[in-house]
Amino acid sequence: MKFNQSKLPFILMTTTMSSYTIRMGSSLTTFINLKDPLLLRGKFLSRHRESLEVIDPSATLGDIEDGTAVIALVEAMDRSDAKKAIEESSKALKKWKFHTSALERSKLLNRLSTLITENADDIARIMTLESGKPLKESLAEVGYGTSFIDFYAGEAIRSTSAGGGHIYPSPFSSIDGSPRGKIMAIQEAVGVTAMITPWNFPIAMIARKLAPALAAGCTVVLKPSELTPLTAIAVKELANRAGIPDEVFQLIISNKDHTPGVGEEFCTNPIVKKISFTGSTAVGKLLMKQSSDTIKRFSLELGGNAPFIVFEDADIDQAVHAAMASKFRNAGQTCVCADRFIIHKDIEEEFVQALHQKVQKIHVGKGLDEKTIMGPLIHGSAASSIKEKVDEAVTEGAECVIGGNLLPHLGPNFFEPTILRNVDPSSSRIWHEETFGPVIAMTTFIHEDQAIELANDTSSGLASYFCTKDAARIFRVSERLENGIVGINEGIISTAVAPFGGVKESGIGREGSPSGLAEYLETKYVYWNP
Repeated sequence: MKFNQSKLPFILMTTTMSSYTIRMGSSLTTFINLKDPLLLRGKFLSRHRESLEVIDPSATLGDIEDGTAVIALVEAMDRSDAKKAIEESSKALKKWKFHTSALERSKLLNRLSTLITENADDIARIMTLESGKPLKESLAEVGYGTSFIDFYAGEAIRSTSAGGGHIYPSPFSSIDGSPRGKIMAIQEAVGVTAMITPWNFPIAMIARKLAPALAAGCTVVLKPSELTPLTAIAVKELANRAGIPDEVFQLIISNKDHTPGVGEEFCTNPIVKKISFTGSTAVGKLLMKQSSDTIKRFSLELGGNAPFIVFEDADIDQAVHAAMASKFRNAGQTCVCADRFIIHKDIEEEFVQALHQKVQKIHVGKGLDEKTIMGPLIHGSAASSIKEKVDEAVTEGAECVIGGNLLPHLGPNFFEPTILRNVDPSSSRIWHEETFGPVIAMTTFIHEDQAIELANDTSSGLASYFCTKDAARIFRVSERLENGIVGINEGIISTAVAPFGGVKESGIGREGSPSGLAEYLETKYVYWNP
């Protein structure tokens, strides 16, 4: 796909501060004319590069055919750029780790948070243009992202951060019987870190990884998704303005062809001491394999296939509200969104009717349209795959209560909000595979043990949800669910102050909370015999 130059004269923005070039099409002039247009700026790289095309997911088929779906061109970086960035990051580490105080790192993070907040409207527009999500969701995500930066700005100066630690009573004795020596456990930054972030939360996933790493005294080389690089570029520009040294936080903007090489460089380069990745389970496994010869620390937030159980004593209105929040945010393109709905047989009809009433009110459209509640999927292949799975389920005997179709009049990436009931959990592909789309797949149960067995019958273990009024059941079921995150009577529970992560094949490590900071720290034992 190429720009239609007869329709899209370019506006070229350059600067000496960053390492990429951006050209924006005039069909988006309204939105390029940001309050601060310099949020998207860069300098020419030293040699000829391929261009990474950033596509508007809300584009119509006509937009795609005539080239106006391309909203930006970014010079694509490759493995050699990643290697150079890692080496520069290593050179910057000593000063950042040993000669920048925790208080100074905290202040820099606070400045970054303030700058992002001041530019929230611009960043939200950029995010909506490249990801397709409704503008209200993008604005909410900016606030969610800054909450992590604020939290880790505070954590940077606590005794649990780099430079802090513990002193333990000495078990050793002097000749006179008095304690001998000091036993100290001191926290230190891991070192150079490499990060790979996804397209579905372009700013939140950067903030959730970047903030604790910088707070701990690590340097960062970060590769955002090739589908949503513009938000990352805006964050990098604001980090520069905040005073975070350029070599301490670096971006690698790569296209699909060069991404495997960049990932391999992250994994095999011995300078990199930690990798943080959010994405598919398959890619997470590959990164671990490629890193085996260099033994790195890992944080992996991988795929989910979350169950949503509604017990017979649940408040139906509360359960429906939680289901809507969990399922249809970002068109169902979240790793923690509910996929498999397990409903008690006695209340199934009531729940389905109440849910149907809510779903039919969802307005699907372009993210910049104020009426839009749900936007497009990220690309056409995702929409086509979901359509195929829905049709398969119906052929196998599932009932499509509402939806089930593509929306080609809006564009090839749009799909209707959908409810399927009577889905076969023993064979249906839409039950056993993470959907990553706006489809509720529903089955029923009678006994609690049956519901838990259905919920746990998956290799993933990120999030789970259930609705009940029974306090004893809350503790009993929470304990038995094989997930790293459990939401009770609520559909959106992620927050900076709580640990986020999965079990089984949904990942390793935690993000958010003090646990997220610990992922970027090593503990050194020091014994002093005075």
